[in-house]
Amino acid sequence: MEALALQALNGLASASSLFLVSAGLTIIFGVSRIVNFAHGSFYMLGAYLAWTLTSQGPLAEWGGFWGFWGAVLLAALAVGVIGAAAEVLVLRRVYQAPELFQLLATFALVLVVQDLALLLWGAEDKFGPRAPLLRGAVEILGLRFPRYELFMIVVGPVVLGLLWLLLHRTRFGILLRAATQDREMVAALGVDQRRLFTGVFFLGAALAGLAGALQLPREAVTLHMDMAIIVEAFVVVVVGGLGSLPGAFLAALLIGELHAFGILAFPRITLVLVFLVMAAVLVLRPYGLLGRRPSGLQPAAPMAAPLPPPSGRRQRVLVTLPAAVVLLLLPPFLGDYARILLTDFAVFILFAASLHFIMGPGGMASFGHAAYFGAGAYAAALLTRHMGAPMEVGLALAPFAAGLVGLLFGWLCVRFSGVYAAMLTLALAQIAWSIAFQWVEVTGGDNGILGVWPSDWARDRLSFWYLALLLCSLGTWLLRRAIRAPFGLALRAQRDSPLRAEAVGLDGFRLRWLGFALAAAMAGLAGAVFAYGKGSVFPSFLGIPRSVDALVMVLLGGVQTLSGPILGAVAYIGLQDQLARVTDLWRLLLGLVILALVLFFPRGLAGAIARPEPRA
Repeated sequence: MEALALQALNGLASASSLFLVSAGLTIIFGVSRIVNFAHGSFYMLGAYLAWTLTSQGPLAEWGGFWGFWGAVLLAALAVGVIGAAAEVLVLRRVYQAPELFQLLATFALVLVVQDLALLLWGAEDKFGPRAPLLRGAVEILGLRFPRYELFMIVVGPVVLGLLWLLLHRTRFGILLRAATQDREMVAALGVDQRRLFTGVFFLGAALAGLAGALQLPREAVTLHMDMAIIVEAFVVVVVGGLGSLPGAFLAALLIGELHAFGILAFPRITLVLVFLVMAAVLVLRPYGLLGRRPSGLQPAAPMAAPLPPPSGRRQRVLVTLPAAVVLLLLPPFLGDYARILLTDFAVFILFAASLHFIMGPGGMASFGHAAYFGAGAYAAALLTRHMGAPMEVGLALAPFAAGLVGLLFGWLCVRFSGVYAAMLTLALAQIAWSIAFQWVEVTGGDNGILGVWPSDWARDRLSFWYLALLLCSLGTWLLRRAIRAPFGLALRAQRDSPLRAEAVGLDGFRLRWLGFALAAAMAGLAGAVFAYGKGSVFPSFLGIPRSVDALVMVLLGGVQTLSGPILGAVAYIGLQDQLARVTDLWRLLLGLVILALVLFFPRGLAGAIARPEPRA
């Protein structure tokens, strides 16, 4: 019983820390409607700045109580200033853009901050000092419990109380709550939205920085802590209800205790437990425990814009024929590395095209499309490992396996729209990743599945390139044909006007569900080709970074055009490869390029080079 009580206290301490990060994310989303992927970067910067202030400079020499806590507060304020600067310089320019383009801008900030942190602090882990007056442990129920953990338990409710006073007893808080309810009305009443948004980002980033700084006595400061915390923060915010501070606090308590007791009660499904809860909450309460449907969560205009008319036969020939000639005749004169890169291009073009199919014509956002890419890869690998199936069988069955996963997940996801639907796809994808990571007997766990090689006739890189070109081209062509077919027209009709589509007899749920499954099947084909090309499969194939890669490729290319996924995949993978070969700070340069594209080419690469259409 005593051990369970201490475990509960550990859960409360983790919940308080998680609430600090989630509170900032909740406040930012509630007012600006931006899903801030860079919030984890603010958390990481808070930890690094606190370490610097406690180990160098006047505060380090001062030391003691005022030196440590002064460093924590200064780090939080500095991160708040950085967050406000990010809002003024970058995010202010994309408020009118679709939500997913805003997400792309914040993802670019993540890349920039990661490499700046690497440049300033190096790759080594940093260990901070213990907190003055809170060292050692106290005895609770006959067992010792750290004093600092007791302090962390108190911090969460105190911050919640202070935020309540700020929101209900100050003019800034009243304006913030009003903007959360109806920011257009607040603007109509003459409130300067620019100053309000900047203040909100300062407050949200400062809370994240404070959470990071307070982690200094608890854990090492690393370059990976941003991605680790942002996923959990998203879970807390969505489970609690987007924009609801009490909901975020309640969800943080739930997630903190699940972490604490899950490892005792369900050690085999510890990683998946939180996402199972998230998926269950979204299915039963689509807007979270204490949330309600905010305004502006419907798919934004560019996602719902009509696709351009099909190009003429002459134009298609002029573009397609030279490209086909180059792709067929040039590879024999290239080296193995270039052929591997070309194969990756083909795979990720199909992967991006499959995501574009549900984002563009389907009007559905997905943050977990890698689940189907990984499902196809694992289907091929498991057939090879456990049944000795040849490559031909694996490539034939992988799309069906991924399509079945798409049918299962899609049945839940297509019932929702906007950010909540996207978060549900993220939860389901993380469940799939957790299964692959923890079911060691079948999937090999973190060691993956090795020896997934092509058949003898496709072992050399040139032959495999032609195979990848054939399969990925057919998959991409099939998706394009589906968009122009009656099914694609009906899918776009229910996207643009659900009520009219229902009035003429179109079943919107069935259309979205089948479209989701088709996209999943094509992503599974891409994953199977990728698996045979690399000779192995790992859980990272289903991870969040892979899903983010697909999102970036589609948004870079342009959601409104059929050629967008092709251009986006080539540009993103090509840039990533070339920058990684030139400098260790390739994420910084890639992030700056993405920011430039988001700010100056909001329609994507395909939209930027397309001929402007005459006004009606």
